[in-house]
Amino acid sequence: MVHSRILVSWIGHADLSAMIDDLEESSQDLRRIAKIGSKYGEKPGPIKTAIQLGSFDQVHLLSNYDPRLHDSFAVWLGCKPQIHPVELSDPTDYERIFLCTNQVLTEIAKKIGSSKSKLCILLSPGTPAMAVVWVLLGKSRYQATFYQTVKGKLNEAKIPQALFEEVVPDLIRDRDINFQHLASKNPAEVEGFEQVVGESTPIRLAVGRAQRAALRDVPVLILGESGTGKELFAQAIHKASRRKIGPFEAINCAAIPRDLLEAELFGYEKGAFTGADRARDGAFSRADGGTLFLDEIGECDPLLQTKLLRVLQPPAGKSPSYREFRPIGSSKMLSSDVRLLAATNRDLREEITANRFREDLYYRIAVISLKLPPLRERRMDIPILATALLDKINKEFEGQEPGYKYKEFSDSTKDFVIQYDWPGNIRQLYNSIVQAAVMTDTDRIDREDMMEAIGDMVLGKPVLSEPSLGNGFDLEEHLNSLRKQYLRKAMREAHGNKSKAARLLGIKHYQTLDAQLERLQVDWKDSGN
Repeated sequence: MVHSRILVSWIGHADLSAMIDDLEESSQDLRRIAKIGSKYGEKPGPIKTAIQLGSFDQVHLLSNYDPRLHDSFAVWLGCKPQIHPVELSDPTDYERIFLCTNQVLTEIAKKIGSSKSKLCILLSPGTPAMAVVWVLLGKSRYQATFYQTVKGKLNEAKIPQALFEEVVPDLIRDRDINFQHLASKNPAEVEGFEQVVGESTPIRLAVGRAQRAALRDVPVLILGESGTGKELFAQAIHKASRRKIGPFEAINCAAIPRDLLEAELFGYEKGAFTGADRARDGAFSRADGGTLFLDEIGECDPLLQTKLLRVLQPPAGKSPSYREFRPIGSSKMLSSDVRLLAATNRDLREEITANRFREDLYYRIAVISLKLPPLRERRMDIPILATALLDKINKEFEGQEPGYKYKEFSDSTKDFVIQYDWPGNIRQLYNSIVQAAVMTDTDRIDREDMMEAIGDMVLGKPVLSEPSLGNGFDLEEHLNSLRKQYLRKAMREAHGNKSKAARLLGIKHYQTLDAQLERLQVDWKDSGN
């Protein structure tokens, strides 16, 4: 039985441009109405190409263009399409695009009922946002077949089912999806976050959550690997809050000896201990009216955790930021108004399970949690960050060295910094650029300069380069080393799912992958070999 074929598409800029170029007599009026200034794309445009090559029984077109264009466009197509006018002021507004698209597809579905019709969606016209919505709806609700036009040909677009079996459920589970509307702003456009560099969705979402958190005086726990910029975000939250005119006090709990950390936080009286030749205010006093940032809070010992918990629990009837504490050697209780931010690169839930961190303190400091993405999850930001860091380094070196020549990255270096995983994140990227800028003999930083700055091995992550032959070189050992790298990488990206890791590596059966993991003794959870 032959099924009826129904084509659905947005009318795109290239389609109208192709029509206007063909209709010479009225093209000026049409061009003015369509607001098309010059020729765009190849004739005859995606929609007419699809109609000429696809043998469709019905054509439904969504249009957010001036309705005065519709009759001319329908005549020009020559197939009597049904055009659905929609109101869409922003062609990148996902929510509005979804509502319009879903409404039209629902109408079509009602009309065809249970008949044997095949829904065909043309992805080529319109904006990327429109294509994304087509794919999501056409794969989930309407079971459509997708097409694209390329250089005058009509091709079926294969959308892998794995996209919906694995990626979409992850998106649904991701709590950050509720903040997608905040990802529309570049961090440089968000007050307080101007120093955050990046344009990727992960960093925009992190800024969106942080901006929301800044509005209230609730504690925030900032999570992330070393070097992801946790203190920078803490400063930004402070600058975006109502406390921005107050002090910002930062304490690195890992950098201060444990026996002195209590004194640093709460202060002490003269003579309280050996060397206390005068009284000194602690961080809770110095931060009064502002923000206290406790970096690496996971390094605090159990006794200090108990004292912190007591300070962070305000008495009944007091504001959430009211703190009472006693300096060392004093019998007098002091108070201050302090908003707490904390950060750690540890998994505090594991620390709680191992009885190294108090569960009640965790819930006190993690009223809102904010996880910062590592560089490998925001690769599009790496060249932007590298350039910004090099500009900063150039300016610093210029002030130190008369006649200093600004350095710049070679093209191969730009490719390298994007491909490398940067286990030390922004801190490692910065240090590597500093070393490369110092050691290069020219005004250009080449790939080899960066590789040498990073070293042959960083935290178990090799910098791939060609090994020297001879002198004990063993090909099988070298190949096994490479296999272990990619096996580890696939298992990490698949979060331990062996079936998914096997697909990433092009291995047909996960049992084959499992055998290789066992043979090579690959511990993918560890950063070593």
